[in-house]
Amino acid sequence: MTSTWQLWALLSAGFAALTAVFAKVGVENINSDYATLIRTLVILAIAAGVVAATGAWRPAGEVSSRTYLFLILSGAATGLSWLCYFRALKLGDAARVAPIDKLSVVLVAVFAAIFLGERLTAAGWAGVALIAAGAALVAWGG
Repeated sequence: MTSTWQLWALLSAGFAALTAVFAKVGVENINSDYATLIRTLVILAIAAGVVAATGAWRPAGEVSSRTYLFLILSGAATGLSWLCYFRALKLGDAARVAPIDKLSVVLVAVFAAIFLGERLTAAGWAGVALIAAGAALVAWGG
């Protein structure tokens, strides 16, 4: 079961939920940008440890320039997302910030359809619409 994408996605969701709760407490008494830096250093250490432990290190020349470009763009988007997320947590309730952040699920579906040619079924798009509606209800109706 450790090789299924569903397990890893559920673990990701669980850790993301803990991220919101822990971060809300963590940003109480410091600047949100500084809090993001601390979090990023922890993530860097964990990722480096996992790569070292699994033997996944690769010589820089083995990675294509296209791969570097898109990983750099992804990293920049992640960093900007985290800075915005921590600022939102500093200013708002975690239970209302997190659902708006999860509108990223809706945006991924739209962007994946437009840019990657991925297709969802009608039921899949209905689920995406329900995620959007649920996020809006929690964030603005709660």
